[in-house]
Amino acid sequence: MGNIFSISLSIDPIITRCWDCATGQASYICNLKDNLHALQAKVAGLKELRSDLMSRVRIAEDEQQLKRLNQVEGWLSRAETLINDADQLIVQSPQHVENLCMGGCCSTHPRSSIKFEKQIAKKLQEVKDQKKNGDFSDVASKPPLPSATERPSEPTVGLESNFNKVWSCLQKEQEGISGIYGLGGVGKTTLLNQINNKFHDTTHDYHVIWAVASQDRPIERVQDQIAERIGLSNEGWKSKSLDEKAEDIFKVLFIFTTRRLDVCCQMQPNMDNNIRVECLPPGEDFKLFEEKVGSETFRMHPDICKLAEAVVQECAGLPLALVTIARAMASKKTPREWEYAIEVLRQSAASVFPGVGKEMYPKLKFSYDCLPDERFKSCFLYCSLYPEDKSIHKDQLVDCWIGEGLLDEHTNLSSAKNQGHFCLKMHNVIRDMTLWIAGESEKEKFFVKSGVQLKELPKAEKWEEVITDDFFNSMPMLRVLDLSDNVNLKELPVGIAKLVSLEHLNLSVTGIRKLPVELKTLAKLKYLNLEGTDDLEMIPQQLISNFSKLQVLKMEGCGYGCLLVLEEVEHLKHLNVLTITFRSASELEKASRFNKFFSCAIEVVSLEDFRDSRSLTIMALAKLQHLCTLTLSRCWDLEEVKIERNIIEGAGCFHSLRTIILDECNRLRDVSWVTFAPHLKVLLILECEGLEEIISEEKLGEVAELKGNSNLFSKLENLHLSGSPKLKTIYQHALPFPQLKEIYIKRCPMLKKLPLNSNSAKGQRLVIKGREEWWKDVEWEYESTKIAFLPSFRPV
Repeated sequence: MGNIFSISLSIDPIITRCWDCATGQASYICNLKDNLHALQAKVAGLKELRSDLMSRVRIAEDEQQLKRLNQVEGWLSRAETLINDADQLIVQSPQHVENLCMGGCCSTHPRSSIKFEKQIAKKLQEVKDQKKNGDFSDVASKPPLPSATERPSEPTVGLESNFNKVWSCLQKEQEGISGIYGLGGVGKTTLLNQINNKFHDTTHDYHVIWAVASQDRPIERVQDQIAERIGLSNEGWKSKSLDEKAEDIFKVLFIFTTRRLDVCCQMQPNMDNNIRVECLPPGEDFKLFEEKVGSETFRMHPDICKLAEAVVQECAGLPLALVTIARAMASKKTPREWEYAIEVLRQSAASVFPGVGKEMYPKLKFSYDCLPDERFKSCFLYCSLYPEDKSIHKDQLVDCWIGEGLLDEHTNLSSAKNQGHFCLKMHNVIRDMTLWIAGESEKEKFFVKSGVQLKELPKAEKWEEVITDDFFNSMPMLRVLDLSDNVNLKELPVGIAKLVSLEHLNLSVTGIRKLPVELKTLAKLKYLNLEGTDDLEMIPQQLISNFSKLQVLKMEGCGYGCLLVLEEVEHLKHLNVLTITFRSASELEKASRFNKFFSCAIEVVSLEDFRDSRSLTIMALAKLQHLCTLTLSRCWDLEEVKIERNIIEGAGCFHSLRTIILDECNRLRDVSWVTFAPHLKVLLILECEGLEEIISEEKLGEVAELKGNSNLFSKLENLHLSGSPKLKTIYQHALPFPQLKEIYIKRCPMLKKLPLNSNSAKGQRLVIKGREEWWKDVEWEYESTKIAFLPSFRPV
């Protein structure tokens, strides 16, 4: 009996524990439905809270130029992760709910249901905690002023004394601006670079801001430009007077340089600590001139060196004049040519001058006179029509030159474009000189008021009073009309029909809703740009087909249907360049049936707002021999981009593709297909929230079996990744990147490794841009790699 009794006592607790366990398990199962509904509701609330917070952050960053707080950034990142994890659980929930029985308190698969309910309960509590922590009174603050970063600069020639004078003043740590005047162009930039690099080597918190101040730019615009760079620009700033703005800048900025003392005084009216910087002294001016001409020219004849001294004397020590004229003289190999140059320079205005004004233009004009022929000179003068200090896109400039008849319309431009996209920028003094030349010329008739935000017609001789429809009456010989980037332009006046000589019409990025039927009179039109006209919904039937001489039609981002356009251009014999947007996979498939789709040079294709497919086959695009830029934008359901086996095995697949842009393609997990573009130079990936890796090693292996994995990203120059919170890797292994110039990373918190080693980007001045907090967390396989790329980082 005793043995039986002892066994009974030992079994009793076990039964109790089993009962408690079973009760607890049943409790878990019974709570599954309730907790699941609660999780769905809380996640929806968290999404709304995150959306509201992001709106506040965007306003603070975009409109107020503030920087989001680290705690806000962290909260948003954690919320994103929680929402994704919770959404996955919710997607998995139907199969677990189906397993429930007996009123939801039991399950046909209890272990699985209990495990799942525990995950639901845990995630529910995490979401609740996250919502509690999401109440922020402030979401952003003023960013710290950018610390001085080292800038590449020309070797300093003759500026040592000027530098010492300025540095001595700054070392006294005087408050406010040190105004530097009396030096222009090359010398000013070189001096600033030297000062900036000196700041970089000290622990002082100095700040050097580059802004453009000139005769065409009002002081207030200079102030606004500086304020934006140093974090002063906000709604209150706009209402301040010139003096108030000057005082605010005065409290922060240390250096202001200009050629003119009056500009210094307007920027800081209450200060006397302006420093006059002298031009180059004798000896140093010749050294700079000799460097720019080149030793080969000086060796051509023993008299050239002596003659060069006379040329240098006429430049009066001004670096811009020395450099400009030296480059013009580099091709002059005989004494006679040098003697003629001296004669021309001495006939111009006096050499002694306080800065660069009209007195110096005749001397600078000497380099213009040395251009090979009238066509070169006209092309050069044309650049002055663009606003001061504005980057001029090469392709747009060449198109305008053709429209004006400055270049032969049959000129082969493909080789020039294959050299890569670049911009031109004309020095502001050279631009002033160019406008002076055009004003003095009887042949060239320029009337320029660019970039000064005109609100009414400027007063000018021979400018007649007009009303809207009569505006073009006095311009029957106009060949180029560029109305681009006028978003408030909603319609074209019917008077545009009077421009019977027009060959080039650019309406890109305007708000026009329809094209007037009167455009049919533009029988000579060869170039029509409608890119970025989202609101354009109506083009009269047969209007496009009426432009029988049309050679270039740009319609990427145009609101008008692409298939209607392809129908009209089918019989345009001279059309050879087309850019276009497709808004569905079916549109892309139908477009491939048109002969013109393959016979003309389609340079840019954009796939936007695709909603009808999760998988996209781009066989038709791979066959486009001239495709330079491909954009996929807002393809929210797209999960995979496929390339057929026969294309992979064929030759010339995406051979011309140079730029790929992916924007808001949230379900793409990788973009391994971009490796099919062997000459890709620019890869921009923006707001692709589901992206986990750029190149999948597994998918790349499949391709390598067919095509051979040769020099991945061997031509890539710019890699821009922004707004991909799940992105973990670019590629698993380090790549050589022989052409890479810039990596830009923003809002990719899980990207901890870069595919770089000590052999990457050899011979390139690679720049890596990102937030400092991200850069600090980057993991490096070798310490030597980290040391090699530390100088490449630039905080943004």
